[in-house]
Amino acid sequence: MNRTWLRLRQITQEFWFIPAVMTVLALLLAEAGISAEESYGVPEGLRFVYGGGETGSRSLLSAIAGSSIGVAGTVFSITIAALSYAAGSMGPRLLDNFTRDRGNQFTLGTFISTFAFSLYTLRAVTGSQDQPFVPHYNVTFALVLAIFSVAMLVYYLAHITGSINMTHVANLLRDDMRDSLMRATLKEDPDRDLAVAPPPEFWAGGEVLHAPSGGYLQLTDNDLLLKKAREADVALLLHVRPGDYVFPNSVIAVGVPRLPQGVMDALSLGDRRTVGQDLEYSVRQLSEVAARALSPGVNDPVTAIDVVDRFGDALCSLQDRRWPDGVYHHGQVLRLVVPVTDFVGLTHSMFSMIRQYGKGSPSVMVRMLEVFGTAASCLRDAERRAVIRHHAELVREDALANIENSADRADIEDRYRKVLDTLAGGGAAEVRRAAQHAVRQAQGEQVN
Repeated sequence: MNRTWLRLRQITQEFWFIPAVMTVLALLLAEAGISAEESYGVPEGLRFVYGGGETGSRSLLSAIAGSSIGVAGTVFSITIAALSYAAGSMGPRLLDNFTRDRGNQFTLGTFISTFAFSLYTLRAVTGSQDQPFVPHYNVTFALVLAIFSVAMLVYYLAHITGSINMTHVANLLRDDMRDSLMRATLKEDPDRDLAVAPPPEFWAGGEVLHAPSGGYLQLTDNDLLLKKAREADVALLLHVRPGDYVFPNSVIAVGVPRLPQGVMDALSLGDRRTVGQDLEYSVRQLSEVAARALSPGVNDPVTAIDVVDRFGDALCSLQDRRWPDGVYHHGQVLRLVVPVTDFVGLTHSMFSMIRQYGKGSPSVMVRMLEVFGTAASCLRDAERRAVIRHHAELVREDALANIENSADRADIEDRYRKVLDTLAGGGAAEVRRAAQHAVRQAQGEQVN
């Protein structure tokens, strides 16, 4: 993705974009209907077309225009209330998920375009005795729009109610995170050797690029950077990755033996982080939901457990995926090195904040260890399994230091041992024990 596509995507996701497009289309359609009727009239065979006079048309169009803009105000008020609720309970960074919702945008656009269509048609209704004119096509279509607006209002009430449900929000963020993971990782290729970046000494004495301004790095066009480095016959090292905050005059790139021209053309800075190349931003949005749920004012461990389950889903989806090394060659010549998110950083973003805020909640700590056990059975890479073990140790340490009940502490120890068994290759034995336990439960129910 280059800078142009990034800006275009940001514009099309704005809350006003769909309503604006629908309003323009409504005005063009209204003008086309008026012109068609002025040129060709209304054939007598079209009985379904509105056949009233000038007075009835004015009254009907006025009623449709007034009611549609009134309902639009109500819809906007409901949206503001929903956004206020979301900001208070799920975090202000989740507001984009509501404003980018196409259902909300399309509903508001329906009412505004109905108002614009009716108002534009109303100006064409004339009552002169010499040449009275009633745009029958447009009045008929305005009636259709009014009926459709009622249907959209019913849809919107159901949609906005479901969209502020915590489970719906967690699933929405999970989908964004999964899409980002699939874009950031590659399919496993056992025949491919991992490229290694040169040591720091290689870049000593190179030409340094300082950031001209500050902001979040939203996009890195690696193809453009690779092209510029190849054309200038240089090697380029990038110090920042999407999601990092770039400080003015900080070092962001080094070129050996010199910098290629136009490096900043491949980097897009903005005032906020965006979903896309910034993988950790998608993760942190879910982590923030869990952290807020674990705050004393909310005290909702069930939501935190839902988030932990989504993170387990993401880890298991990485079973046959590999992380890019960030090292690019052209032929056999090194051209570009960029920092990338790795599995260590991803799991840290997922679980550290939840562990820190939920260390006194036995249910959350137990569920985290259970998810670690499942993830350990899904992941085959030794380094990733070592990372899972490290986080399991951190959870156990924090839980035992903050939970006093002996039964809860025993549960923590039991889940931790199961994680170790799975990491040691005891996953099959654990499956057999779970199956035997399920059989015993079923037999007990039959006896009862």
